[in-house]
Amino acid sequence: MKKIRLYIGVLCASLSLTLAQTSCTDYLDKAPDSDISDKDAFKDFQNFQGFTEELYNCIPEFDKGYWTNSWNWGEDELQNVGINYHMVYKIDQGDFWGWQSNHDGWQSGWMDRNGFNTGGDRFSHSLVPGCWYGIRKANLGLANIDNFVGTQEEKNLIMGQLYFFRGWFHFQLMQYFGGLPYIDKVLPADQELREPRLSYQECAEKAAEDLRKAADLLPVNWDNTTVGKNTLGKNQLRVTKIAALAYLGKDLLWAGSPLMNKVSTGNASYNQDFCKRAAEAFGEALAMVESGQTQFGLLPMKDYGRNFYSIDDNGKVPGQSADGSVTEAIFRGPLFNGDWNVTNWGLSKQFCAVNSDLSEGGVWSLPTANYVNYYGMANGLPLDDPQSGFDPTHPWKGRDPRFYNDIRFDGEKIFKSNDIAKHEVHTEAEISADPAKSIRYADLETGGMYRSVDKGSRTGYLLYKFIDNSCNKLDDGYGWSHHFLIHLPWMRLSDVYLMYAEAAAEAMGSANAKVGQCPLTALEAVNKVRARAGVDPVAAKYASTLDGFMSELRRERAVELAYEGHRFNDLRRWLLLDKYPYTIKTSQEFKRVKCDLEHPENNEVSGFTQKVILTRNFSEKHYWLPLKKSDVSIYPEFKQNPGW
Repeated sequence: MKKIRLYIGVLCASLSLTLAQTSCTDYLDKAPDSDISDKDAFKDFQNFQGFTEELYNCIPEFDKGYWTNSWNWGEDELQNVGINYHMVYKIDQGDFWGWQSNHDGWQSGWMDRNGFNTGGDRFSHSLVPGCWYGIRKANLGLANIDNFVGTQEEKNLIMGQLYFFRGWFHFQLMQYFGGLPYIDKVLPADQELREPRLSYQECAEKAAEDLRKAADLLPVNWDNTTVGKNTLGKNQLRVTKIAALAYLGKDLLWAGSPLMNKVSTGNASYNQDFCKRAAEAFGEALAMVESGQTQFGLLPMKDYGRNFYSIDDNGKVPGQSADGSVTEAIFRGPLFNGDWNVTNWGLSKQFCAVNSDLSEGGVWSLPTANYVNYYGMANGLPLDDPQSGFDPTHPWKGRDPRFYNDIRFDGEKIFKSNDIAKHEVHTEAEISADPAKSIRYADLETGGMYRSVDKGSRTGYLLYKFIDNSCNKLDDGYGWSHHFLIHLPWMRLSDVYLMYAEAAAEAMGSANAKVGQCPLTALEAVNKVRARAGVDPVAAKYASTLDGFMSELRRERAVELAYEGHRFNDLRRWLLLDKYPYTIKTSQEFKRVKCDLEHPENNEVSGFTQKVILTRNFSEKHYWLPLKKSDVSIYPEFKQNPGW
């Protein structure tokens, strides 16, 4: 347990707030003169808040922790051949040990890094050590709360943050490793941890207690508090009542999901009690959102990309509307690099996988064809529904608008720059006769210029959800002058609507169920997310049964939250990770017939079929990550996960 003791048994000597070193100070400013000593750490709000805000620095940047990154470990994504050090490759091979730093020679993962340091750059932050360190720090703060002298509002704000992070850090550990000891007191540094592992649901109950306390103490909007007015307009990254309620609901929904219910009770179905309580927590948050009492809302589809990136906006942290009046990001971590255009160092070049010298990156994240097929039709029906209108000779016509936002397909215009001629593969005469042969347009048909197992797309598609269309070598959208920034949220409001729908439907056995304070039924919550995207409601033939509704709910989660890091944990908790077809990754094979360059969605193809690239051979043990051998060898009560 040496690693665990390092983080929960030893407090960092420096208690100064390090967020001021980052470029997110416009959103999470430290209070003036809040650097503190051990002696004065808890005496007043200025210092206690400075102590507390280090907890934000325990949150890793899962999307930017390394030069290039991997956070989608379901059946949703592939990387190019030859890239064998990222976690998605290791997961595909069944190597779940790969999350650990001693199994990560490149230190490219975001779960466990050597040299964890809350005051360091993005490379020095990782999830597991950050969670243990943060739990210790939250406990230390709560143990000293009686030493605080200040107003009740100030005390509530400090306690609310401490309870939130203690619950949040435990939840993050639980969802990957299962039930663990719940550390809710300060442990002496010289005392061995002897606490037994709790069941998942026992651990979730304790996290729920902390998150409930946090929700009761935190404000909806820090700008509306007396304290928050000191950093008015710079409080967007601070945890709120809505975030606490949303994570309370998520903690309970996860505890009630088939995997967690099975390991806790032996029953591999949903636990209705946990689901009902989850729906009540989500409903409490959504009732405030729906009545206009909060700053949170769904961004219009034209601004959908603002959830994930900013461009030509001085590095503004994504997650809200241009004027800041509407925020969709429920919870975001801080940025750890104050460098101008930090995303330019690798992440922004991870998606334009073009088989030519127009690709500046060497690692590409590619959407699998099997996953792209979850994007149904604009009429709301899945592709395989006989009434959907899907035509395999015109496979990109009439699709869900999020398909056109997230995915680039054959024939779409990729490069706008006029400086394209020297990069062309075909002659000027050939291009004049058939403009679609220009490398300006995505050539993703089987054998096309953009297709390659190592230097282009392996799957027949490109992923553009997190980049602007100009992010390529010629148009230079990720260049220094644009300060292009990708920063993905840990939770968005659309996720809360969908989790509420899942919890309410499973708790009450119907898509028409309404739980707690929420004014929406489960069906209405899903349809609200679809309406924002311009997709028709869930069809009556699916909504009329629980199984039918859940199949569409799961597909909706796959599409709305695509590539944001949720799929792996969803498949796990639904007990689908080792089930076909969730074990395969495919490419889309086809040949062009006609290409409409003005309206590529009308393109005609032939031979539209999928080809299996790989099959993941998982078993029951793969539902949980293995704990470190050094941790489980310390005392008998701290057992390794089964099969590892």
